[in-house]
Amino acid sequence: MVTPDKQDYDTGSVQSPTLPSKVTAGKAELAIIVDDMGSSLQEAQALVTIGLPINFAIIPGLRQYREVADYAAHNNVEILVHIPMQSREYPRRRLESNGLLLEMSDEEIRSRMLGYLEVLPKAVGANNHMGSGFTEHADKMRVVLQILKDNKLFFIDSITTPLTVGPKIATELRMHHARRDVFLDNEQNEGYIRGQLAQAVDRARKNGRAIAICHPHPMTIATLSKALPELQTKGVTLVAISRLIR
Repeated sequence: MVTPDKQDYDTGSVQSPTLPSKVTAGKAELAIIVDDMGSSLQEAQALVTIGLPINFAIIPGLRQYREVADYAAHNNVEILVHIPMQSREYPRRRLESNGLLLEMSDEEIRSRMLGYLEVLPKAVGANNHMGSGFTEHADKMRVVLQILKDNKLFFIDSITTPLTVGPKIATELRMHHARRDVFLDNEQNEGYIRGQLAQAVDRARKNGRAIAICHPHPMTIATLSKALPELQTKGVTLVAISRLIR
């Protein structure tokens, strides 16, 4: 069963007025972010082998997060900090020990955020890992986003809850941000993943750009290896995530 933190709540067309109008008319660009990276260098290598632009969202503290970050940097893969945040189901649903909890003081949140940035210095932005509970709270999200803005990083809201205040607070802070359009792999079968990828392509064609999120599951990697090279024949260009932000 799909949990709220993976559910694709966004059933309509996403308009993101904070994105700059840099995309050439008639050109469709798609950025794919692979979440939950950092536990396996082999996963990173398999994704890079596809030979097309892709983006890694790395959870600080995972077993091989440093190796994955170094490998990404050496292969021109853009890195996001995948910020572990409290879900609605916490503590029944496990959170990494270095994650952000609603019970934490603002100072503790700032300290943890700065710690993430220190160990992933090549990150260009950040997005939320889980967070269906945390991202609904404006006071806590303001602390997180202010740290990102102060360090010149952008924020991608994964939209793990329809009640997220991420885009609203980012707009108030006048920082660069965007939101996820499509989750590709809520279900682990090739037909489903290809269907979600088709939705992402449709969004990109309609709006000029789109952002899709997936995870380094074996089926996802296998499907992307076959499906992504086909996009070039469909008028869609895969791009680094920063291109859709700056």
